[in-house]
Amino acid sequence: MRPIRADELLRLPVRLHGVQLGRPVELLLDRVGCRALGLEVLCGDGVHRFLPLPTAAITEDALTISSPLVLLEEDELAFYRKRAFALSSLRGRPVERSGKAIGTLADVVVGRDGKLAEVILDPDGDAEKRVPFDETVRLRPGSRSAA
Repeated sequence: MRPIRADELLRLPVRLHGVQLGRPVELLLDRVGCRALGLEVLCGDGVHRFLPLPTAAITEDALTISSPLVLLEEDELAFYRKRAFALSSLRGRPVERSGKAIGTLADVVVGRDGKLAEVILDPDGDAEKRVPFDETVRLRPGSRSAA
């Protein structure tokens, strides 16, 4: 898999044998290592399902799956959502390197095996800033609401 921006990943349709089954609406990241676990997919029947990232082949124009069985049902999606960060909850939040604030998160680049390769910070002026992701980089989610 080539490194890909989450924004690009979320624009790709999910296809099985050329037939579009749905489209991703959220990227879910592991809470500990910030590895991309998979995608929440809105399927053609209106149901949200979980697509584990390793089960999809990422091409220029689609996320291709080999079986509809890799799209996990809503209860499995709920399991992963409880144990992961939704990328949307991290966007606009502070990013730190070695404990020092370096900007706010605009996007991430997902590399091989779902590992984050880079974080992309909100532009300061005209150009976005790309920061290699390593153990010194921390994404700070917002506080959880009891509601």
